Amino acid sequence: MHEDIKKVLVTEDELRSIAKRLGEQITNDYKGKKLLVVGVLKGSIYFLTDLSRYIDLECKLDFIQASSYGSGTTSSGKIKIIKDISESDLSEFDVLLVEDILDTGNTLKYIVDMLGERKPKSVSIVTLLDKPSRRVADVKADYVGVDVPNEFVVGYGLDYNQYYRNLPYIGVLKEEVYS
Repeated sequence: MHEDIKKVLVTEDELRSIAKRLGEQITNDYKGKKLLVVGVLKGSIYFLTDLSRYIDLECKLDFIQASSYGSGTTSSGKIKIIKDISESDLSEFDVLLVEDILDTGNTLKYIVDMLGERKPKSVSIVTLLDKPSRRVADVKADYVGVDVPNEFVVGYGLDYNQYYRNLPYIGVLKEEVYS
């Protein structure tokens, strides 16, 4: 697996530091609020786990799963909700979406709009990685771990064809692996 990585972009230590920094910021920003933390599956699972350890507040955790990729390396543009959150009435909650990477923004925009119809007090986004050079949809993260270049990244939840999620770092996948 490691031999398929061209270079490491974010190390294990840097990932821990990012989770701690963002968790502390979220803790300060959401004091006194009823927080629902929603992980966007499957990619956010590692980040959500580490991040939530640093959110020093009572909060509920839930998950949503959407798909727009299939088995390719670029978005199909067609978003499908595979698993919805359990809460149907969000009127009491401030919702925090946890994403692994904000790329084109199409999927996240779709999710934000869909959850917004349930009238939460607010919807915010925290993303581990931001790839602003590829943004198509009008969506911006409220909390960003780190900006990354326009390269195909895997590890720490991010995958290629469902593989590489379990790498303990974020790395750039060699082109010959996916081309």
